[in-house]
This record gives sequence, structure tokens and C-alpha cells, in this order.
Amino acid sequence: MTTSNTLNLLHGIIQEVNDAPNLKRALAVIVCRVKQAIAADVCSVYLNNSEQQEYILMATDGLCRDAVGKVRLPMGHGLIGVVSERAEPLNLSEAATHPQYVLTSETGEIGYHGFLGVPIIQHRKVLGVLVMRRRKSLCFADQDVTFVMTLAAQLAGAITHAKASGELKRLQNQKDLNNKFFQGQPGSNGIAIGNLLVVYPLADLNAVPDHPVEDLEAEITTFKNALARAYADLDALAKRTKGWLSDEDQALFDAWKLMLQSDILSEDVIQRIHNGNWAQGALRETIHEHALIFEEMEDPYLRERARDIRDLGQRILMHLQDNVQTREYPQQTILAGEDLSASQLADVPRERLVGVISTTGSKSSHVAILAYGMGVPAVMGVTNLPLGRMDGLEVILDGHHGRIYIMPTPGEREEYQRLANADRALVESLDVLQGLPSCTLDNHPLPLYLNIGLASESHPMMGIEEASGVGLYRTEVPFMIRDRFPSEEEQIDEYRRILTLFHPKPVTFRTLDIGGDKSLPYFPINESNPFLGWRGIRISLDHPELFLTQVRAIMQAAIGLDNARILLPMISTLEEVDEALELIKRAYQELLEDHILFAMPKIGVMVEVPAAVYQVEAIAKRVDFLSIGTNDLTQYLLAVDRNNREVASLYDDLHPAVLRAINQILVGAIKQNCEVSVCGEMAGNPMAAILLLGMGITSLSMNANSILPVKAVIRAFALGQARELLKRALNCDFAAQVHKLLENALESEGLGVLVR
Repeated sequence: MTTSNTLNLLHGIIQEVNDAPNLKRALAVIVCRVKQAIAADVCSVYLNNSEQQEYILMATDGLCRDAVGKVRLPMGHGLIGVVSERAEPLNLSEAATHPQYVLTSETGEIGYHGFLGVPIIQHRKVLGVLVMRRRKSLCFADQDVTFVMTLAAQLAGAITHAKASGELKRLQNQKDLNNKFFQGQPGSNGIAIGNLLVVYPLADLNAVPDHPVEDLEAEITTFKNALARAYADLDALAKRTKGWLSDEDQALFDAWKLMLQSDILSEDVIQRIHNGNWAQGALRETIHEHALIFEEMEDPYLRERARDIRDLGQRILMHLQDNVQTREYPQQTILAGEDLSASQLADVPRERLVGVISTTGSKSSHVAILAYGMGVPAVMGVTNLPLGRMDGLEVILDGHHGRIYIMPTPGEREEYQRLANADRALVESLDVLQGLPSCTLDNHPLPLYLNIGLASESHPMMGIEEASGVGLYRTEVPFMIRDRFPSEEEQIDEYRRILTLFHPKPVTFRTLDIGGDKSLPYFPINESNPFLGWRGIRISLDHPELFLTQVRAIMQAAIGLDNARILLPMISTLEEVDEALELIKRAYQELLEDHILFAMPKIGVMVEVPAAVYQVEAIAKRVDFLSIGTNDLTQYLLAVDRNNREVASLYDDLHPAVLRAINQILVGAIKQNCEVSVCGEMAGNPMAAILLLGMGITSLSMNANSILPVKAVIRAFALGQARELLKRALNCDFAAQVHKLLENALESEGLGVLVR
């Protein structure tokens, strides 16, 4: 068979499997078509029933059909067991000579010699075995093996669907549904029990065709009217969510409205209308172009903003098409969709929203961040979720483990209700910590700071009373919501607001962290490998005019307040530190020469590149403080993109290599009497907090919702206990050992629910 014929045959079988209305039909297609394709005498499918510890013959072409559903082999039994346990193909010319061969006479397999078994695997779990037999004493060809492996991978998706819908249970006649869940990624901790409301985009930008303009002025007017109505939508959503979103999340609605008012967006669309495309087609092309800028960024948070751009485009398109609809929301609504947007989440009445499920995205997705800010459990990136058959069904959402249970049994519902009650009790118990100091049992302080990205002009942001200040202010966010670089005066106003809001507490401003992975719409950068490219301090030093303007703005904003600190991102060489410090001194001198008197702010360096770990003492000599960016540091050390679903499970900031690197940073910094904070996600992890405390971290900076859980852990341990746990963790070989060690430690202090 030629390569072209093989690919066509594969495509045809895969299409038939995908089109099959149920698992029974998909299995029938596989056994029939595979048998024909590789000239086997028999093709059968055995599926694992882990609850009963057995393999069940679920389909066959060539053996006794009456045996289907009846032949059940004990787990680990025979050649099926060998393939399942090894999770790799087994190709034999004479099956009976294998030491673990067991004859199953009920299937009528007497007289067959050649054997090929291929595991059906989904997310490292063997779901079953695809078996081929032939009468001749002959192994199957290599191309036959790879052909069957390809189809086995395709069959895994159909089996997973069947598990969730209950079809597999009916086929196997199982009595309970404990294994019937979908696995995704935790997006926001918590337990939710409710009814699914499946939502889809009301307008599909990708489906819009090009169409010639019939009346140029009328088309432009239609577009502007749709833009105005979309703006009104967002304004209404912002007002509706004002009481239950943090100020930072609330400010993002303002950012979206600014994008709708942006000349870049509207002028691009109007220009395309002038070029002859109707408003819908012009909008499609413009949104695609703007979203692409964000999609090509390496930073997870910023890459997810492409979804916001597309959501804005869909809202405008809805009004262009006049198809805005309203929905009825269940009392206990669990919102689910293939690509949920933040505005779809905000559409749900707050008192009815109890959970969020998205088949795409990650913990960095904006909808996950909003859910976390609202205290609503969320599960992201749930693969193979049959949304089309789930609307209205009762489900359990486990945001701690990233699991979805469909139509739960009474036992499952009872157990998860107990866990939900425990979560609720924990939240209530944490409230009593408000206003109490963040210190250990033996009164060793560990201040907790906030990570934020926008200043608010209205109410104080959530967590301001509990936080000791701002440990990380992402200055690139105000740059991103404009269509040009903000002026020095605009930056002064923005920074002054945040400094005033937190005064006298300190605010640490990370200087502009853009570059290959964080392009601005008006400062695009295209690189083949942006993750290792022109970014952070590199671009600031290459454009000193931008850096000096920002540094002067920070210094002037702090006059009379004296609570600003400056943080330099993505440092990898000492030359970068020295050059940046020279520029900062130059900005300071320029202001002094203008008779503007003030104290020089403290200067710090972010340690997020492995090179900085090995130069930490030399860096610490030059600056006032260090801040460890554990997100990038972990990704660089482990060579893992945590938003790549295939390797996301390898990303773990409690990996022994990460812990040893952070400990090395602390050892070097302490020698130079330099304070060290942590501002990555690790800082908000209650398990990690106890280890960071033991290392000697000066402070932690995190999301507002993490402050009380982390404070609870700090107040439950003495410094000596933390150091002992650190010693044991540094001796661990595997991340799983570290997790178990810390889980047991928190459980012993009655804080196990924090790490469930």
C-alpha cells in the first residue's frame, strides 16, 4: 500500500469513527475496517474496567460475536494484560509460545497464531487493547503496527466520551460511576454542584464572508452604531459586576471600552470598508489581525488576551447582525463552553453563578482569573467534553483537581457536598484572620504583598487592608490599553494614583516588561523564538528614551509620598544591571538639576532567568532587593511551557530543581544582606509558603484572594518547623514527594483543606 493510499485510508476510518453516533458503532467501525486494512483474520477490542479489575471484550470481527460483553479477563491476565501493563504494542508470530499466553476458548480463537496487541491510551492511562490475530505464524509488518497505533489513539477519544455520557457504563453493565469524570486543569479552587448552561458565541466571526460594499457611508454608519451598542453592553456589564469583582478585574472592563474607542480598531475597520469590504468582513479581518499580535506572545497572561479581542469582535458582530439574545439561568448555574469569554461569565447573574467550565484555556485565561477573583470554582481545558449533549445536566465541578462529574450518583453528590461544606467552613474560618499580623507561632514576620496591574480610581481594591503593600505592579498593562506610548505626565498620573492608594505602604513598579513575547499593538516585534528574544530589560536598554521617561515618571509620582520602588525584569547579565543603574542615576540627577528634591527609590532585580541564579551574589551587591519571578524561572529551569497541554503536567514549582535554585538565591542574597521576595504564583501557594519561610524569604507577593490562606499557614508554624520541612524537601528526589511532605504537614495542623 502506498503512503498516499495509507493516509487516505486512515483519514476515512478516522472520519467514520468521529461520525459514529455512539461508542458501539465506533468500535464496530474499527474492528471491521482495521481487519480489512491490514489483512488480519481477527480484530477485537478489549476495554479496561478498572473498578471490577477486568478486561471486557467489547467488539470483534472474526471471533464469536456471542462472546462480546461476556468474556471478561482478570486484570493482568494473558497477553491482553501484558499489553495493558507495559502500555506498548506486542507483536508475536506465535502467540501460544509466550509464557503469559492464556487460551480463551469462549471466543473461538483456536487455530490462530500471529498476534498484535496495541494499547488504547489517553493521558497516560490505558483504556483498553486493540487486538489483531492471523492464522499464519507470522508477525505483523511495522507499517501495520503504526497504522493500528494511530487508530487506537483516535479510539481513545470516543471511549472517553462514552465514559462521561454513561454509555460505557451501560455497555459494560457497571453498577457505579466512580470513574465517570472528565479531567481538565484546575482554574479556580472550590467545589460546585449545579446544572450546566452550555453557551456558544452568538456570532461567529470566522464564518463571515467577504462582501462588496453597496453604500459606503451607510456601511460606516452601521459599523459605528454597532460599536456604540457594544460599548453600552460593556458599560452595563461593568456596572452590574461592580459589587462583586475586584477593582483590578473591574478595571479591565474599562480597558475593553478603551479598545472599542481606540482609533486603531475603528480606523482599521473603516479603512477596510473604504477598500471595498462590507462592515462584517472588515471587522473580521481587523479583529484577526489584532488578536494575532497577542496570540504570538509567549507570556501566558498576555497571550490569553487574544480571547478578549475576539470576544469584543463577536459583540460588535452581534449588533451588526442584530441577533442579541437573552438566556434563562438555572438557580445553580455552572457555565460551560468551548471558548468562554469574560463577558459571557459577567452576563450570568452573580447570585446564580456557582461554577465555570471551559474546554479550552488554562489557569492563566482571563475567565479563570475572573472566576478566581469572584471565588467561583473553575475547571479549564477539559478535553473531549461532549457539550452538545450536556445542556441542563446536573454536574459536580471539582476545581481543586480539575475534574467534572456528569449526572453524579447519590454517593458522589453526598461526598462532594461534604467537601463543599468544608470549603465554606474554611473560608469562614479564614475571615477571623483579617487584621491579624502575618507572622509565625514564634513571632517571625513574613509580610504579604499584592500583585496588581491597574490602578483604580474608585473603591480601594480588594486586599488593600490585608496587604503590606504592592510587591509587583505590572507597568506594561497601562501601556497595553492605549494606542500609543503614554506620555510622562500620563504615567505620573497613573503611578501617583496607586502610590496614593497604598500610602504609606510601599509599591514596587516593575519597569516596562515588553519585547518579543509582549508586543504592544503600536510597537510590534516579530521573532522566531520570542521566549528567548528581545524582551524585558533588553528592550529598555536598547530604547533608553522609553526607560528614562518611565523612571522619571515613577520618581516624580512618589514626591511627597516616598513609597515607590523600582524593579528591573529579565536580568541575565551584570552589564544589564550596571547599565540600568546608570540610567536610573541619570534620571535622578536630571530631576535634581530641575530643583525637584526627593529621596532615591530602592532598586531591585527580578531573578527569573537561570543565569541570574548563578550570579546572585554579584547582583545582590549592586541593588537593594531581589524579587524571584517563579513563573518564568520554573519554565526556564524545567523547559516547560505550562500552557502547552501536552507538557503542562510537567510544570511544577515544587520540583526539587526549582526549590534548590530558589534556596541558592537566598543563600547568596543573605551573604550580601539583601532582602528577597517572591512574586510568582508560587508565593500564593499555601504549601510553598512554608518552604519559602524556611529559606528566609523576606516577603511574598500574590493575588488578593491568596493572602488569607497563606497567612493561615504562616501563623500555624514556627520558623524552626519551616526550616526542618525545607531540609526534608531539599532531600527529595521527586516533586510528588515534596507535595506529599507538605500535604501531610498542613494536614497535621488542620489545614489540609487548603491543599485539597
